[in-house]
Amino acid sequence: MNPLPILSNMRFKITLAALAMTFCAQAQGDKERIEQHFNEKEAISNFRYLASDELMGRDPIRPEIDAASRFIAEQFWKYGARELEGADAYYQKIPFRLSGPPKTGTLSLGEQNFVQGEDLLVLDGIDYSGSHEIIVLGYGLESDYEGKDVEGKIVVTNIGEPGKLSPSDLFAGGRKKLALAKAKGAVGLIEIFNVPTLPWQMATNFLNRAQLTIDANQDGKSIPYLWLKDPNNELINAMGKGEYKSAEIEIQGKVNRSIIGKNVVAYIEGTDPQLKNEYVMLSAHYDHVGVGRPNAEGDSIYNGARDNAVGTVAVIKAAKYFAENPPKRSILLCAWTAEEKGLLGSAFFADNPLVPLNQVIYNLNIDNGGYNDTSIITVIGFGRTSVDPLIAEATEVFGLKTIGDPSPEQGLYDRSDNVNFARKGIPSPTFSLGFTAFDEEITRHYHQPSDEVDNFDLDYAVKYWKSYILTAEKIANNAERPQWQEGDKYEEAAKELYGLKD
Repeated sequence: MNPLPILSNMRFKITLAALAMTFCAQAQGDKERIEQHFNEKEAISNFRYLASDELMGRDPIRPEIDAASRFIAEQFWKYGARELEGADAYYQKIPFRLSGPPKTGTLSLGEQNFVQGEDLLVLDGIDYSGSHEIIVLGYGLESDYEGKDVEGKIVVTNIGEPGKLSPSDLFAGGRKKLALAKAKGAVGLIEIFNVPTLPWQMATNFLNRAQLTIDANQDGKSIPYLWLKDPNNELINAMGKGEYKSAEIEIQGKVNRSIIGKNVVAYIEGTDPQLKNEYVMLSAHYDHVGVGRPNAEGDSIYNGARDNAVGTVAVIKAAKYFAENPPKRSILLCAWTAEEKGLLGSAFFADNPLVPLNQVIYNLNIDNGGYNDTSIITVIGFGRTSVDPLIAEATEVFGLKTIGDPSPEQGLYDRSDNVNFARKGIPSPTFSLGFTAFDEEITRHYHQPSDEVDNFDLDYAVKYWKSYILTAEKIANNAERPQWQEGDKYEEAAKELYGLKD
């Protein structure tokens, strides 16, 4: 018998055993290091405060939101995180406008009349009365305006953009279209609601009430912005053919109120002379839905423990850990406001960044609806970036398995703050509590008064927080920059952002 195969097999097994021992030793070292710098009682105390009745559900339009933002800023200051240039202390202030529906709103095209709340939604503007020429401009993008004079006219466009028709895309795109139409001299913008991605009745239920928006009209000038129901494109085709040459708009009783919102932001400088110029963004929204309809027990405060006080605590505890153990790359700490109002806080930062976005190499975002499996971490976007193995390693250290999105039909990736940075090209998953389906156990607490700390598995919360910190540390210390997987829909945006175009 030839002894060489036997010897080779023995060497292979010895090598595997040595590698396993090395991995176990490293994992044990990681676990001990995180736990040494993690104060469980302090973290749970933070959790209880942010989800307390005293904060009245952290609604961005209520005054209690300022207590929440102040608390987060104080923690950043206490731990030694630094203020960002361009911020006001630890705040990035955002000009919001609370925009309520008008008492009456009508749009007339020839003999046809469309009414607010039925087949028309007035989304922005002030009281207005007038009849103007209309001009149809495709999707209302910059290229659609080439060679067109829209001064004094009402611009009519399809809603959204080609390939960007999720609800969050529609809202974000609409804000940009409105600003563009106004800058071009238009007196109004009508988007034709003709997409199947958002039922009209759902849009009406959501939008025919007070809305918080980023105020693009701080100069005091505003133009009407309307959605017009036209599922079969009959109206827009008739306008394009010149069958309707003008439109009359009547808006009365429109409500507008200015509010200052606050993203809470800070950073911790990295230790590597070169890599410290790159940032790993750790983010979570700290707002929730406030006070609403009482449940059967008479509780009307929607505390938002799962959504998203637990995530906010993760970012706060990351601030403490990294201030004491700075990694090679710098850490960007972000607590967003007004996620529940349309991802507004993160959208404002993405469009008005306090650090160059091409220096932000990864966004480890947190958002949650709830959990139904305390043995796992669910990462929305797992499988889409190159650092998935690091996430899996970090969670395994604390006895948790990482899985990807089990409910793609919910469109969760595009419903949280991470998408505002993914659109810019930054690899951006969401690190969520463990769930295997968006089932009854999730919806039992999701946006309900029952979402409280008292019914939260706190042992699981602690593992979740520690796993998040270790995941961030592994990414911040990794020699290789995170990348989108080849072919991902945001890969081209990343090439543009990071100057990787051929």
